[in-house]
Amino acid sequence: MLSSPLAPGADLCPLEPWQAEEFAACLAAHREHLAPWLPWATTITDAEKARAYLQRYADAQRADTGRFFAIRLDGALVGGTLFRVFDTHSGVCELGVWLSPDAQGRGLVTAAARKMIDWAFGARGMSRVEWRASVDNHRSAAVAERLGMTHEGVLRRSFVVNGVRQDMAVWSLLADEWDGRGEKAA
Repeated sequence: MLSSPLAPGADLCPLEPWQAEEFAACLAAHREHLAPWLPWATTITDAEKARAYLQRYADAQRADTGRFFAIRLDGALVGGTLFRVFDTHSGVCELGVWLSPDAQGRGLVTAAARKMIDWAFGARGMSRVEWRASVDNHRSAAVAERLGMTHEGVLRRSFVVNGVRQDMAVWSLLADEWDGRGEKAA
């Protein structure tokens, strides 16, 4: 299996359609924690729906318009990171993350995001990485800050989760600001 180490016992690796049962089980176990932030946390309720969702990202990867990766801790799926948007023509991508509550506080999301940003800027030549999160998701905002992103503003009622429109904070990082450590370059 292809993987990239994040921390002792933790890796970032592809999450693919053939892993749908594991993905569905992880979501079921952590649905209450994830549901306030992720619309798919409540719509992916079985392996078939998980497989369809992961297939969309496999197709996006083939089309070079998105990617989905697992965060694994001691081999177990505990979270993920994805390029929800990946537009090579404009040079802009949007990075998203999710993590089970039992894996929080270990720096896994920040480490995974750093690897994704390094790849987007270094290997793919992207110009801008965006990070969007509900204004109420303070843990997500803290990661964006640790990554050295700039808070650009709020898109009012722009994202629907469970039928409720949420205000979304927008953060970004430009290629010439990235130094690879998660801090803006001087």
